[in-house]
Amino acid sequence: MNTSKPVPTTSLPSRREFLKLSGQAVAASALAGVALPHCHAAGGGTTKLALVGCGGRGTGAVADAFAAKGDPVMLHAMADLFEDRMDKSLTNLKTKFDEKVDVTPERKFIGFDAYKKAIDTLSPGDVVVLTTQSAFRPMHFEYAVQKGVNVFMEKSFAPDAPGTRRLLAAAELSEKKNLKVGCGFMWRHSKARQEVIQRIHDGEIGDLHMLRIYRVHGPVHCPPVPKGANELAFQLQHRALFNWLNGGFFVDWHCHNVDIACWAKNDWPVSAQGFGSRAHKEAGNLFDHYSVEYTFADGAKLFAFSRHMAGCWNTYSDYAHGSKASAMIMSNLSDPDPCIYKDQRMNKDNVAWRYGQKDINPYHAEWQALLDAIRNDKPHNEARRAGMANFAALLGRIATHTGQMVTWDQVMKSEFQFVKDIDHLTLDSPAPIQAGPDGIYPAPIPGKTVEV
Repeated sequence: MNTSKPVPTTSLPSRREFLKLSGQAVAASALAGVALPHCHAAGGGTTKLALVGCGGRGTGAVADAFAAKGDPVMLHAMADLFEDRMDKSLTNLKTKFDEKVDVTPERKFIGFDAYKKAIDTLSPGDVVVLTTQSAFRPMHFEYAVQKGVNVFMEKSFAPDAPGTRRLLAAAELSEKKNLKVGCGFMWRHSKARQEVIQRIHDGEIGDLHMLRIYRVHGPVHCPPVPKGANELAFQLQHRALFNWLNGGFFVDWHCHNVDIACWAKNDWPVSAQGFGSRAHKEAGNLFDHYSVEYTFADGAKLFAFSRHMAGCWNTYSDYAHGSKASAMIMSNLSDPDPCIYKDQRMNKDNVAWRYGQKDINPYHAEWQALLDAIRNDKPHNEARRAGMANFAALLGRIATHTGQMVTWDQVMKSEFQFVKDIDHLTLDSPAPIQAGPDGIYPAPIPGKTVEV
């Protein structure tokens, strides 16, 4: 496949234009009045899956698909760069779901072009599960859309702006083809979060003027590169620790919280500035802490805190502050337990409303929504919103790495790429970043690093 040319920025929706398509009405709004081809007959029998990217994230996504109610779902093909990782995933899935796994040796594919071979085994109405490093997500999504295959793709969605524009161009084509696309922002399918955000939108806390989001917990450490190792293969096997592969911690991990905050605000930020650095050399070539101040068009602020270090205060939570009151959108990952407080004092004696129920499993709910849409030919396409949320996360990371005040428009139009020709990468290619003599990778340097 030829390398895609950069998508002209004039073809992209502006920040304000996209808000008309935001939230759960994205697909319906985008496709209103269009004569849509049927991509799957209702009650059409077994839906086949092809898993592209067989790490823990991909294996978990398939297990979540198996939990959906309705017609059967079967794992049909698998693709990965590394055979041992694929075999481990297959063994785990067969151990737990043997009757739902039908992956023959002929449908196990290894290599940089394995995604094409796996997708080519599918038929209209089937689903490819894209869970590789996000550097490859736009390319894989683009091919699936060209082939007319429905998609579930995990976050994050691209490590830089050209990749995100490429993904958005494929998203536009997927809408025209009436493909069903689910994206890994499972919190959008959380009943608890839906309830508290609807109350925020209804004005229960007044005008929303500040949000705070936190993902602060322990680290993921990068070992030194073994002597004589294939450096590119090493980086691919430690994908969480390299900006070029997954966009870094702030994009790949904190994008959930950024997306939820922008959903609560019902807007995308116009600018950002941030502070961060790498305190521990084991953090790959990433920063291990970020503090980002986003600004919205009306002057409201979003403060995002991301830290991945041992021995520090931990929390995974989201908060909103309005002119009349405040809200806890998420208290912790296992159960968001949202509530609204009578004013800005967030304590248990000052609660005006609490969700008060155990939330549904959003990982299962996102798959149920996707499969129901396929079986009943209902509009369901989350790709545009995923791309725009990816831009919002990139805005924060770029501002922090460069040490500059960066605008939304600058990021949307940026031509900076970590890898210029991702389509033709092979294990013989030089690694996009090289370790120093001590085996440690260089981190960004605010004031010197260029990412926009």
